[in-house]
Amino acid sequence: MANKKVTKNEIKDIKKEVVVKKVKKEPIKINQGRVYITATFNNTLATVTNENGDVACWGTTGTAGFKGSRKSTPFAATSAIESAIKKAKDLGMTSAKVFIKGPGPGRDAALRVLRTSGVRILMIADVTPIPHNGCRPKKRKRG
Repeated sequence: MANKKVTKNEIKDIKKEVVVKKVKKEPIKINQGRVYITATFNNTLATVTNENGDVACWGTTGTAGFKGSRKSTPFAATSAIESAIKKAKDLGMTSAKVFIKGPGPGRDAALRVLRTSGVRILMIADVTPIPHNGCRPKKRKRG
């Protein structure tokens, strides 16, 4: 039995018999969450997590249906944040801590959406990284 060769047709039959069952994850229930907003010059991303940092839902200007240079507009950021917050509210989020990072145009628009969304904002923190000494400068030209 150990030296028996298996043909391609037998392999196909074996593959057909194997049935893979996908296990569906239960959605995370959130009462109090965190909203991380990253506003770059080209895009705006919103990630909603629970208190432990497990991602519950997210939204970007690309998933909101914008392409190219229109992704970098405040309106695109507004619709991206709205969709992320709507998903979070469906999961039961009532209050949130907000962390904003980046200098992009969607930054203020995102805050406006959060204030009108009905989610209670407990804290707003600016976590934009600030360089203390910057990069090493180029070497000086000779001659």
